Amino acid sequence: MHFVSTRDENNKVTFKKAVLDCMPSDGGLYVPYDTGDLRRWILYADENTSFASLAGSLTSAMINDEFSPIICEAIATGAFPVNPVLRPLDENLFMLELYHGATGTFKDFGVSYLASALETILRMDGEKAILLDATAGELGACMAAALRGKKLVKSVLLCPKGRLRGMDEADFVWNGGNIYPVEVDGSEEDCHNLVRRIFADRSLLEKYHLTVANTANIGRLLPQAFFYTFAFSRLKKIVSGDIFYALSAGNYGNLVSGLYGWKMALPVNGFVVPSTANLRLDAQGACMVLDSMVPLSKRTPADPADPSNIERLEQIFNANSLMLRSFVFPAPVSEEEKIAACKELFIKYKVYADSDTASAYAAAKKRGDVVCGEDGTVVLVARDSPCLDSKFIRRSIGEEPEVTENVSGAFRPVSLTRPAIAPDDIDSLVSVLNSLNLLRIF
Repeated sequence: MHFVSTRDENNKVTFKKAVLDCMPSDGGLYVPYDTGDLRRWILYADENTSFASLAGSLTSAMINDEFSPIICEAIATGAFPVNPVLRPLDENLFMLELYHGATGTFKDFGVSYLASALETILRMDGEKAILLDATAGELGACMAAALRGKKLVKSVLLCPKGRLRGMDEADFVWNGGNIYPVEVDGSEEDCHNLVRRIFADRSLLEKYHLTVANTANIGRLLPQAFFYTFAFSRLKKIVSGDIFYALSAGNYGNLVSGLYGWKMALPVNGFVVPSTANLRLDAQGACMVLDSMVPLSKRTPADPADPSNIERLEQIFNANSLMLRSFVFPAPVSEEEKIAACKELFIKYKVYADSDTASAYAAAKKRGDVVCGEDGTVVLVARDSPCLDSKFIRRSIGEEPEVTENVSGAFRPVSLTRPAIAPDDIDSLVSVLNSLNLLRIF
Protein backbone atom coordinates (compact mmCIF):
# COMPACT_ATOMS: atom_id res chain seq x y z
CA MET A 1 0.00 0.00 0.00
CA HIS A 2 1.14 3.49 -0.81
CA PHE A 3 -0.14 6.84 0.40
CA VAL A 4 -0.71 10.14 -1.37
CA SER A 5 -1.39 13.67 -0.21
CA THR A 6 -4.93 14.97 -0.36
CA ARG A 7 -3.53 17.97 -2.25
CA ASP A 8 -1.23 16.24 -4.72
CA GLU A 9 -1.90 12.71 -5.94
CA ASN A 10 1.60 12.63 -7.42
CA ASN A 11 3.09 12.96 -3.93
CA LYS A 12 3.16 9.21 -3.34
CA VAL A 13 5.00 7.75 -0.32
CA THR A 14 5.45 4.52 1.60
CA PHE A 15 3.82 3.67 4.94
CA LYS A 16 7.14 4.35 6.66
CA LYS A 17 7.40 7.82 5.13
CA ALA A 18 3.78 8.66 5.88
CA VAL A 19 4.21 7.75 9.54
CA LEU A 20 7.62 9.32 10.16
CA ASP A 21 7.02 12.51 8.15
CA CYS A 22 3.28 12.74 8.59
CA MET A 23 2.60 16.28 7.29
CA PRO A 24 3.13 16.55 3.51
CA SER A 25 5.01 19.67 2.46
CA ASP A 26 2.11 20.62 0.15
CA GLY A 27 -0.14 21.24 3.16
CA GLY A 28 -2.39 18.21 2.78
CA LEU A 29 -2.84 14.95 4.67
CA TYR A 30 -1.75 11.47 3.66
CA VAL A 31 -4.46 9.03 2.56
CA PRO A 32 -4.29 5.43 1.26
CA TYR A 33 -3.70 5.31 -2.48
CA ASP A 34 -4.32 1.63 -3.15
CA THR A 35 -6.15 -0.09 -0.30
CA GLY A 36 -6.72 -3.31 -2.23
CA ASP A 37 -9.31 -6.02 -1.63
CA LEU A 38 -8.75 -7.57 1.80
CA ARG A 39 -11.93 -9.64 1.73
CA ARG A 40 -10.26 -12.99 2.29
CA TRP A 41 -8.50 -11.74 5.42
CA ILE A 42 -11.67 -10.07 6.68
CA LEU A 43 -13.84 -13.14 6.10
CA TYR A 44 -11.27 -15.45 7.69
CA ALA A 45 -11.60 -13.79 11.11
CA ASP A 46 -14.28 -15.04 13.50
CA GLU A 47 -15.40 -14.63 17.10
CA ASN A 48 -12.23 -16.35 18.33
CA THR A 49 -9.86 -13.99 16.51
CA SER A 50 -8.27 -11.46 18.85
CA PHE A 51 -8.07 -7.82 17.87
CA ALA A 52 -4.25 -8.04 17.84
CA SER A 53 -4.30 -11.05 15.51
CA LEU A 54 -6.83 -9.41 13.20
CA ALA A 55 -4.81 -6.18 13.14
CA GLY A 56 -1.64 -8.12 12.37
CA SER A 57 -3.24 -9.91 9.43
CA LEU A 58 -4.71 -6.74 7.99
CA THR A 59 -1.47 -4.80 8.48
CA SER A 60 0.41 -7.52 6.65
CA ALA A 61 -2.14 -7.56 3.84
CA MET A 62 -1.92 -3.77 3.47
CA ILE A 63 1.84 -3.22 3.57
CA ASN A 64 3.32 -6.61 2.65
CA ASP A 65 5.21 -4.95 -0.19
CA GLU A 66 7.12 -2.93 2.40
CA PHE A 67 7.41 -5.14 5.51
CA SER A 68 7.39 -8.89 6.09
CA PRO A 69 4.39 -10.60 7.73
CA ILE A 70 6.52 -11.19 10.83
CA ILE A 71 7.20 -7.46 11.23
CA CYS A 72 3.53 -6.59 10.66
CA GLU A 73 2.47 -9.13 13.27
CA ALA A 74 5.02 -7.68 15.69
CA ILE A 75 3.54 -4.19 15.28
CA ALA A 76 0.01 -5.34 16.10
CA THR A 77 0.86 -7.88 18.78
CA GLY A 78 2.76 -5.30 20.79
CA ALA A 79 0.04 -2.70 20.37
CA PHE A 80 -3.17 -4.37 21.49
CA PRO A 81 -3.23 -6.16 24.84
CA VAL A 82 -7.05 -5.85 25.00
CA ASN A 83 -9.97 -6.28 22.62
CA PRO A 84 -12.87 -3.95 21.94
CA VAL A 85 -16.16 -5.34 23.22
CA LEU A 86 -19.19 -5.98 21.00
CA ARG A 87 -22.22 -6.02 23.28
CA PRO A 88 -25.68 -7.18 22.09
CA LEU A 89 -28.49 -4.87 23.19
CA ASP A 90 -31.27 -6.58 21.27
CA GLU A 91 -31.65 -8.72 18.15
CA ASN A 92 -30.85 -5.87 15.76
CA LEU A 93 -28.85 -3.49 17.93
CA PHE A 94 -25.28 -3.91 19.18
CA MET A 95 -22.83 -1.62 20.94
CA LEU A 96 -19.15 -1.60 20.01
CA GLU A 97 -17.29 -0.44 23.13
CA LEU A 98 -13.87 1.01 22.36
CA TYR A 99 -13.00 2.19 25.85
CA HIS A 100 -11.56 -0.86 27.59
CA GLY A 101 -7.92 0.12 27.05
CA ALA A 102 -5.41 1.80 29.31
CA THR A 103 -7.17 5.15 29.68
CA GLY A 104 -10.83 4.54 28.81
CA THR A 105 -10.87 6.03 25.31
CA PHE A 106 -10.73 4.75 21.73
CA LYS A 107 -7.50 6.74 21.35
CA ASP A 108 -5.70 4.00 23.28
CA PHE A 109 -5.86 1.72 20.23
CA GLY A 110 -4.61 4.21 17.65
CA VAL A 111 -1.86 5.73 19.79
CA SER A 112 -0.59 2.31 20.85
CA TYR A 113 -0.50 1.08 17.24
CA LEU A 114 1.36 4.19 16.11
CA ALA A 115 3.91 3.86 18.91
CA SER A 116 4.47 0.19 18.11
CA ALA A 117 4.80 0.90 14.37
CA LEU A 118 7.29 3.70 15.00
CA GLU A 119 9.40 1.62 17.36
CA THR A 120 9.50 -1.29 14.90
CA ILE A 121 10.38 0.88 11.89
CA LEU A 122 13.03 2.85 13.76
CA ARG A 123 14.64 -0.30 15.11
CA MET A 124 15.09 -1.64 11.58
CA ASP A 125 16.63 1.62 10.40
CA GLY A 126 18.70 2.43 13.48
CA GLU A 127 16.98 5.79 13.82
CA LYS A 128 14.88 7.70 16.37
CA ALA A 129 11.90 10.05 16.34
CA ILE A 130 10.12 12.58 18.52
CA LEU A 131 6.36 12.96 18.79
CA LEU A 132 5.34 16.58 19.35
CA ASP A 133 1.76 17.11 20.52
CA ALA A 134 -0.44 19.37 22.63
CA THR A 135 -3.20 18.30 25.00
CA ALA A 136 -5.36 19.36 27.89
CA GLY A 137 -7.04 15.98 28.24
CA GLU A 138 -6.40 12.27 28.12
CA LEU A 139 -3.90 12.17 25.23
CA GLY A 140 -1.00 12.51 27.66
CA ALA A 141 -2.09 9.42 29.57
CA CYS A 142 -2.54 7.55 26.27
CA MET A 143 0.95 8.56 25.22
CA ALA A 144 2.50 7.54 28.51
CA ALA A 145 0.88 4.10 28.40
CA ALA A 146 1.78 3.52 24.74
CA LEU A 147 5.43 4.59 25.06
CA ARG A 148 6.36 2.65 28.18
CA GLY A 149 9.19 0.30 27.32
CA LYS A 150 9.93 1.95 23.97
CA LYS A 151 13.58 2.76 23.25
CA LEU A 152 13.53 4.85 20.08
CA VAL A 153 10.49 7.10 20.41
CA LYS A 154 10.13 10.08 22.73
CA SER A 155 7.24 12.49 23.18
CA VAL A 156 7.43 16.22 23.86
CA LEU A 157 3.98 16.99 25.19
CA LEU A 158 2.71 20.54 25.64
CA CYS A 159 -0.10 21.22 28.10
CA PRO A 160 -1.54 24.29 29.85
CA LYS A 161 -0.01 24.91 33.27
CA GLY A 162 -1.63 22.74 35.92
CA ARG A 163 -3.41 20.47 33.40
CA LEU A 164 -0.98 17.54 33.19
CA ARG A 165 -2.78 14.27 33.87
CA GLY A 166 -2.33 10.51 34.03
CA MET A 167 1.44 10.01 34.16
CA ASP A 168 3.88 8.51 36.62
CA GLU A 169 7.20 10.06 37.57
CA ALA A 170 8.88 7.15 35.80
CA ASP A 171 7.30 8.27 32.51
CA PHE A 172 9.35 11.48 32.42
CA VAL A 173 12.51 11.66 30.33
CA TRP A 174 14.65 12.89 33.24
CA ASN A 175 13.68 9.72 35.14
CA GLY A 176 14.44 7.39 32.24
CA GLY A 177 10.98 7.50 30.65
CA ASN A 178 9.77 8.63 27.23
CA ILE A 179 7.66 11.74 27.93
CA TYR A 180 9.07 15.26 28.17
CA PRO A 181 6.10 17.31 29.44
CA VAL A 182 6.27 21.06 28.91
CA GLU A 183 3.75 23.23 30.72
CA VAL A 184 2.71 26.43 28.96
CA ASP A 185 1.57 29.46 30.94
CA GLY A 186 -1.50 29.85 28.74
CA SER A 187 -4.41 28.02 27.11
CA GLU A 188 -4.65 24.80 25.12
CA GLU A 189 -4.80 26.92 21.97
CA ASP A 190 -1.46 28.49 22.95
CA CYS A 191 -0.02 24.98 23.12
CA HIS A 192 -1.45 24.19 19.68
CA ASN A 193 0.06 27.35 18.27
CA LEU A 194 3.52 26.38 19.47
CA VAL A 195 3.18 23.00 17.73
CA ARG A 196 2.00 24.74 14.56
CA ARG A 197 4.99 27.09 14.58
CA ILE A 198 7.42 24.19 14.90
CA PHE A 199 5.77 22.24 12.07
CA ALA A 200 5.79 25.31 9.84
CA ASP A 201 9.60 25.04 9.76
CA ARG A 202 10.54 21.99 7.67
CA SER A 203 14.17 22.26 8.77
CA LEU A 204 13.14 21.58 12.38
CA LEU A 205 11.05 18.58 11.35
CA GLU A 206 14.01 17.06 9.55
CA LYS A 207 16.56 17.93 12.22
CA TYR A 208 14.63 16.38 15.11
CA HIS A 209 12.67 13.70 13.19
CA LEU A 210 9.36 15.13 14.35
CA THR A 211 5.92 13.61 13.87
CA VAL A 212 2.60 13.70 15.75
CA ALA A 213 0.43 11.20 17.61
CA ASN A 214 -2.95 12.66 16.67
CA THR A 215 -5.00 11.66 13.63
CA ALA A 216 -3.09 13.99 11.33
CA ASN A 217 -0.73 11.00 11.31
CA ILE A 218 -2.18 8.27 9.10
CA GLY A 219 -0.44 5.70 11.33
CA ARG A 220 -2.75 6.78 14.16
CA LEU A 221 -5.88 6.85 11.97
CA LEU A 222 -5.50 3.68 9.90
CA PRO A 223 -5.81 1.14 12.76
CA GLN A 224 -9.22 2.58 13.61
CA ALA A 225 -10.46 0.82 10.45
CA PHE A 226 -9.85 -2.43 12.30
CA PHE A 227 -12.69 -1.61 14.74
CA TYR A 228 -15.30 -2.32 12.10
CA THR A 229 -13.67 -5.52 10.89
CA PHE A 230 -13.50 -6.73 14.49
CA ALA A 231 -17.22 -6.04 14.95
CA PHE A 232 -18.02 -7.87 11.71
CA SER A 233 -16.03 -10.91 12.84
CA ARG A 234 -18.39 -11.18 15.83
CA LEU A 235 -21.54 -10.45 13.84
CA LYS A 236 -21.18 -12.53 10.72
CA LYS A 237 -22.52 -15.78 12.23
CA ILE A 238 -25.47 -14.18 14.01
CA VAL A 239 -26.84 -11.60 11.55
CA SER A 240 -27.74 -12.13 7.91
CA GLY A 241 -29.00 -8.74 6.78
CA ASP A 242 -27.59 -5.28 6.25
CA ILE A 243 -25.10 -3.85 8.75
CA PHE A 244 -24.95 -0.14 9.60
CA TYR A 245 -22.63 1.66 12.00
CA ALA A 246 -23.94 4.63 13.97
CA LEU A 247 -21.25 6.91 15.36
CA SER A 248 -20.44 10.45 16.34
CA ALA A 249 -18.75 12.52 13.65
CA GLY A 250 -16.07 13.89 16.02
CA ASN A 251 -13.17 15.12 13.91
CA TYR A 252 -14.36 12.65 11.23
CA GLY A 253 -11.52 10.23 12.00
CA ASN A 254 -13.65 7.22 12.92
CA LEU A 255 -15.97 7.82 9.96
CA VAL A 256 -13.04 8.11 7.56
CA SER A 257 -11.43 4.96 8.96
CA GLY A 258 -14.75 3.11 8.62
CA LEU A 259 -14.89 4.14 4.97
CA TYR A 260 -11.34 2.89 4.53
CA GLY A 261 -12.59 -0.42 5.90
CA TRP A 262 -15.36 -0.41 3.29
CA LYS A 263 -12.79 0.29 0.54
CA MET A 264 -10.88 -2.76 1.78
CA ALA A 265 -14.03 -4.83 1.08
CA LEU A 266 -15.51 -4.88 4.59
CA PRO A 267 -19.17 -5.96 4.32
CA VAL A 268 -21.05 -2.86 5.51
CA ASN A 269 -24.14 -1.09 4.19
CA GLY A 270 -23.64 2.39 5.56
CA PHE A 271 -22.65 4.81 8.30
CA VAL A 272 -25.11 6.98 10.21
CA VAL A 273 -23.80 10.16 11.87
CA PRO A 274 -25.30 13.21 13.52
CA SER A 275 -25.13 16.15 11.11
CA THR A 276 -22.39 18.71 11.59
CA ALA A 277 -21.66 22.11 10.10
CA ASN A 278 -19.58 20.44 7.37
CA LEU A 279 -21.38 17.11 6.92
CA ARG A 280 -25.11 17.29 6.27
CA LEU A 281 -27.95 16.59 3.85
CA ASP A 282 -28.38 18.61 0.70
CA ALA A 283 -31.74 19.73 -0.68
CA GLN A 284 -32.26 16.34 -2.32
CA GLY A 285 -31.56 14.46 0.90
CA ALA A 286 -28.11 13.19 -0.07
CA CYS A 287 -24.94 13.55 1.98
CA MET A 288 -22.73 16.54 1.23
CA VAL A 289 -19.42 17.90 2.52
CA LEU A 290 -19.49 21.69 2.68
CA ASP A 291 -15.72 22.21 2.84
CA SER A 292 -15.47 20.86 -0.69
CA MET A 293 -16.81 24.22 -1.89
CA VAL A 294 -13.47 25.85 -0.97
CA PRO A 295 -10.70 25.01 -3.48
CA LEU A 296 -7.70 23.24 -1.95
CA SER A 297 -5.41 25.90 -3.37
CA LYS A 298 -7.09 28.53 -1.22
CA ARG A 299 -6.90 26.65 2.08
CA THR A 300 -4.37 26.95 4.83
CA PRO A 301 -2.16 23.89 5.45
CA ALA A 302 -3.64 20.98 7.39
CA ASP A 303 -3.35 21.47 11.14
CA PRO A 304 -0.71 19.25 12.82
CA ALA A 305 -1.86 20.27 16.31
CA ASP A 306 -5.65 19.99 16.22
CA PRO A 307 -6.56 18.08 13.06
CA SER A 308 -9.84 17.65 11.27
CA ASN A 309 -10.19 14.73 8.87
CA ILE A 310 -12.76 16.53 6.76
CA GLU A 311 -10.23 16.82 3.91
CA ARG A 312 -9.72 13.06 3.96
CA LEU A 313 -13.49 12.63 3.89
CA GLU A 314 -13.70 14.92 0.88
CA GLN A 315 -11.03 12.87 -0.89
CA ILE A 316 -13.12 9.71 -0.43
CA PHE A 317 -16.26 11.46 -1.63
CA ASN A 318 -14.53 12.88 -4.69
CA ALA A 319 -13.23 9.44 -5.67
CA ASN A 320 -16.52 7.62 -5.00
CA SER A 321 -19.14 10.37 -5.09
CA LEU A 322 -22.17 8.50 -6.45
CA MET A 323 -21.76 5.55 -4.10
CA LEU A 324 -20.92 7.43 -0.94
CA ARG A 325 -23.72 9.96 -1.23
CA SER A 326 -25.97 6.96 -0.71
CA PHE A 327 -23.67 5.37 1.87
CA VAL A 328 -23.16 8.01 4.58
CA PHE A 329 -26.39 9.07 6.25
CA PRO A 330 -26.33 12.26 8.32
CA ALA A 331 -29.27 13.22 10.53
CA PRO A 332 -29.77 16.47 12.46
CA VAL A 333 -29.93 15.78 16.20
CA SER A 334 -31.14 18.39 18.70
CA GLU A 335 -30.10 18.58 22.34
CA GLU A 336 -33.56 17.37 23.35
CA GLU A 337 -33.32 14.37 21.02
CA LYS A 338 -29.87 13.56 22.37
CA ILE A 339 -31.12 13.58 25.98
CA ALA A 340 -34.13 11.47 25.00
CA ALA A 341 -31.80 8.95 23.35
CA CYS A 342 -29.66 8.78 26.49
CA LYS A 343 -32.79 8.07 28.57
CA GLU A 344 -34.02 5.40 26.17
CA LEU A 345 -30.71 3.56 26.14
CA PHE A 346 -30.69 3.50 29.92
CA ILE A 347 -34.33 2.49 30.38
CA LYS A 348 -34.39 -0.18 27.67
CA TYR A 349 -30.85 -1.54 27.90
CA LYS A 350 -29.32 -0.26 31.16
CA VAL A 351 -26.66 1.49 29.09
CA TYR A 352 -24.98 4.67 30.26
CA ALA A 353 -24.54 6.66 27.06
CA ASP A 354 -22.29 9.66 26.81
CA SER A 355 -23.22 12.63 24.66
CA ASP A 356 -21.57 11.28 21.50
CA THR A 357 -23.07 7.80 21.82
CA ALA A 358 -26.52 9.21 22.57
CA SER A 359 -26.27 11.47 19.50
CA ALA A 360 -25.34 8.52 17.31
CA TYR A 361 -28.29 6.49 18.63
CA ALA A 362 -30.65 9.42 18.04
CA ALA A 363 -29.35 9.74 14.48
CA ALA A 364 -29.89 6.03 13.83
CA LYS A 365 -33.47 6.31 15.06
CA LYS A 366 -34.10 9.30 12.79
CA ARG A 367 -32.69 7.42 9.79
CA GLY A 368 -35.07 4.52 10.20
CA ASP A 369 -35.85 4.93 6.51
CA VAL A 370 -32.41 3.49 5.84
CA VAL A 371 -31.44 1.19 8.70
CA CYS A 372 -34.66 -0.33 9.96
CA GLY A 373 -35.34 -2.88 7.29
CA GLU A 374 -36.57 -6.31 8.24
CA ASP A 375 -33.07 -7.70 8.75
CA GLY A 376 -31.13 -4.48 9.33
CA THR A 377 -28.57 -4.42 12.15
CA VAL A 378 -27.19 -1.28 13.78
CA VAL A 379 -23.84 -1.22 15.57
CA LEU A 380 -23.67 1.74 17.93
CA VAL A 381 -20.04 2.86 18.28
CA ALA A 382 -19.18 4.01 21.82
CA ARG A 383 -15.80 5.73 21.60
CA ASP A 384 -15.15 6.74 25.21
CA SER A 385 -16.01 5.49 28.68
CA PRO A 386 -19.35 6.93 29.79
CA CYS A 387 -17.80 8.12 33.04
CA LEU A 388 -15.86 10.69 31.00
CA ASP A 389 -19.19 12.44 30.38
CA SER A 390 -20.82 12.04 33.78
CA LYS A 391 -22.34 15.53 33.81
CA PHE A 392 -24.34 14.92 30.65
CA ILE A 393 -25.50 11.51 31.85
CA ARG A 394 -26.54 12.83 35.26
CA ARG A 395 -28.41 15.70 33.62
CA SER A 396 -30.18 13.25 31.29
CA ILE A 397 -31.13 10.37 33.59
CA GLY A 398 -30.51 11.62 37.13
CA GLU A 399 -27.58 9.33 37.93
CA GLU A 400 -24.11 8.70 36.64
CA PRO A 401 -21.80 5.74 36.06
CA GLU A 402 -19.09 4.78 38.49
CA VAL A 403 -15.66 6.04 37.54
CA THR A 404 -13.54 3.08 36.43
CA GLU A 405 -9.98 2.54 37.58
CA ASN A 406 -8.41 3.17 34.18
CA VAL A 407 -10.23 6.49 33.76
CA SER A 408 -9.44 7.54 37.32
CA GLY A 409 -5.76 6.93 36.68
CA ALA A 410 -5.82 8.74 33.34
CA PHE A 411 -7.06 11.93 34.97
CA ARG A 412 -4.94 11.84 38.11
CA PRO A 413 -3.26 15.29 38.42
CA VAL A 414 0.51 15.42 37.99
CA SER A 415 2.66 18.22 39.40
CA LEU A 416 5.79 19.42 37.65
CA THR A 417 8.59 21.22 39.47
CA ARG A 418 9.96 22.70 36.25
CA PRO A 419 8.89 26.23 35.27
CA ALA A 420 6.23 26.75 32.61
CA ILE A 421 7.20 28.47 29.37
CA ALA A 422 5.48 31.54 27.93
CA PRO A 423 2.86 31.06 25.18
CA ASP A 424 5.19 32.54 22.57
CA ASP A 425 8.45 31.02 23.82
CA ILE A 426 9.38 29.02 20.76
CA ASP A 427 13.08 29.14 21.69
CA SER A 428 12.53 27.20 24.92
CA LEU A 429 10.61 24.54 23.03
CA VAL A 430 13.39 24.21 20.46
CA SER A 431 15.86 23.90 23.35
CA VAL A 432 13.86 20.96 24.71
CA LEU A 433 13.93 19.26 21.31
CA ASN A 434 17.66 19.92 21.02
CA SER A 435 18.34 18.52 24.48
CA LEU A 436 16.83 15.16 23.48
CA ASN A 437 19.36 14.94 20.67
CA LEU A 438 22.40 16.28 22.53
CA LEU A 439 21.91 14.10 25.61
CA ARG A 440 21.67 11.00 23.41
CA ILE A 441 18.98 9.60 25.67
CA PHE A 442 17.51 7.40 22.99
